Amino acid sequence: MIIINVKDGESIDRALKRYKRKHRQIGVIKELRRRKQFTKPSVQRRNEVLKARYKLQKEMDAGEM
Repeated sequence: MIIINVKDGESIDRALKRYKRKHRQIGVIKELRRRKQFTKPSVQRRNEVLKARYKLQKEMDAGEM
């Protein structure tokens, strides 16, 4: 659970902004989506390889221009 202490004289909007920033930094939503469905380690590794290959291809294409 994320706890945000509201300081004296701090507006609720400012505290809410700090809460949202902290929420985004710890990756709550990303973790929930990852845990929603199990992916086999072999499938996960294949996705990593495909992503790396895609990034390398994009990098090579950008270098040619």
